[in-house]
Amino acid sequence: MPKFAANISLLFAELPYLERFQAAAEAGFKAVEILFPYELAAKETRRALLANGLELVLINAPPPNYTGGEPGYAVVPGGESRFQSDIRRVLRYAEVLRPGLIHIMSGYATGSEAQDRFVHNLQWAADFAPQQQFTIEPLNPLSQPGYFLNDYDLAARVLDRVNRPNVGLQYDSFHAHLIHGDAQAVWDRFHPRIVHAQIGAAPDRTEPGNGPTDFQTLFSAIDATGYAGWVSAEYTPSTPRTPDSLDWMRV
Repeated sequence: MPKFAANISLLFAELPYLERFQAAAEAGFKAVEILFPYELAAKETRRALLANGLELVLINAPPPNYTGGEPGYAVVPGGESRFQSDIRRVLRYAEVLRPGLIHIMSGYATGSEAQDRFVHNLQWAADFAPQQQFTIEPLNPLSQPGYFLNDYDLAARVLDRVNRPNVGLQYDSFHAHLIHGDAQAVWDRFHPRIVHAQIGAAPDRTEPGNGPTDFQTLFSAIDATGYAGWVSAEYTPSTPRTPDSLDWMRV
């Protein structure tokens, strides 16, 4: 079986944020990811990680736009200066939190010029922080209408153009199924590029065991490829208590 991490932005949401770390550890997770850990001082999150012996796998960039803007603007015209400023801010959090990966969200735009801006911004981030691993992740157009990075083939083209060793592909079974119709086929085709994986059942993003994806077969395929990274549970539990949604871990 792969090694599993918990996305505590979605899992254990029945608990206050700082209590989720202990709950994740007690459920058997050795690592967590956090979508946007920017509301608290980084040292508070770091203390919770250390107190529970947890590794931080991933955080998202950029920080939320509290004025109501859409998440991500790496493809948005005129957003280069803001992108660089917020990547610097994210990296200041990363100095304390020490995430293995930072997911850079593309934002909302279309066309070749948007791709050019995305490539340029990713290259800037990769060169500015060469010791930090970054990811990009295709998001399905039903959940995120208008999101630029909405296809794994597009992601592959972007990565080819970026051509930096510290920028890789982030896979999510939920998005992969809704984009291409077969989460495992996406894994089989793109796994050499994948540096981080997430799981959730399509079409409603609940726990593995629901929907059309055979997760035990997917887990076997992940193991068979020699993937050594984390597989993060990123779903909304269908149960009131997150631990009651974790039977898929115990098979």
